[in-house]
Amino acid sequence: MNIEGKVALVTGGASGLGAATARAFVERGARVVIVDKNAELGAKLAVELGERARFAAADVASEAELGAAVRVATEQLGGLHIAIGCAGIGTAGRVVGKGGPFPLELFTLTINVNLIGMFNMVRLCAQAMQHNAPGESGERGVIVCTASIAAFDGQIGQAAYSASKGGIVGMTLPIARELAKLGVRINTIAPGVFDTPILQMLPEEARAALAAGVPFPSRLGIPAEYAALAGHIVENQMLNGETIRLDGALRMAPR
Repeated sequence: MNIEGKVALVTGGASGLGAATARAFVERGARVVIVDKNAELGAKLAVELGERARFAAADVASEAELGAAVRVATEQLGGLHIAIGCAGIGTAGRVVGKGGPFPLELFTLTINVNLIGMFNMVRLCAQAMQHNAPGESGERGVIVCTASIAAFDGQIGQAAYSASKGGIVGMTLPIARELAKLGVRINTIAPGVFDTPILQMLPEEARAALAAGVPFPSRLGIPAEYAALAGHIVENQMLNGETIRLDGALRMAPR
C-alpha cells in the first residue's frame, strides 16, 4: 500500500514510537489521526504536524472513546487505510515479592491496556477498513501492532508485561487469516530496548547498561527506526501475519 494520500491512525501517538510514526507518515504524505490519553502532548504534536494531522483523546481499552477516534478518520478525513498500535504501559514486579503476591489489579490493568486495548484497535479499525474501495490487488487496509521482545524473552518481574505482549503475538496470525477475505493485512513489531519516554526516566548508568547488552548496534533503538519498519510493512504486501523482532539481535537474560 502506498502511504501517500492514505489516512492512518496511530494509538499512543503523542510520544515515543507512536509520535515518530505519526511524523514519518505525515512526511510521506499521509493524513494521520494521533490517538492518546495525553491530550496536552497529543494536541501539541498535531499542531506541529500541521493540517494533515488530527488529535483524538482516547483510552484504547474504551470502545466508545476509540470508536470516536476511528470516526475522526472516517468522517473528517474520508477513510481509514492504516492503523498502527503503539499504546501500552510497562509494569514490573515479582509474582511472589517481599510485600506479598503481585497485585492482581496491576496484572489486570496491564492486560487491559496492552492486550485488550490492542485488540480493541484491531477490531474497530478492521471494521472501518472493510468499507474501503479495494486497490488493484484487492487490498483495503494494513494494521501494525506492537509487542515486545519480552513476549519471547521475559525477565524476572515481567510476568504481566510478557503475558500482555505474548498475547499480541499469539493473535496476529489468526487475525491475519480471518481478515484476508477483507483485503486487510496485519503484522506485529516486537521492539527491543528503544529510547522512549519510559527508558528516558532511567538513570544514565542503567540506560548505558541496556545499550551495551545489544549485540549490534550496541545502543538503544531510535523511534524513527520503528517508524521505518512500520512504513515498510505497510508498503510490502507479502508481509502478513508476521511478528518481526526489531532488537539488534538482543536476547534478554533472566534478570
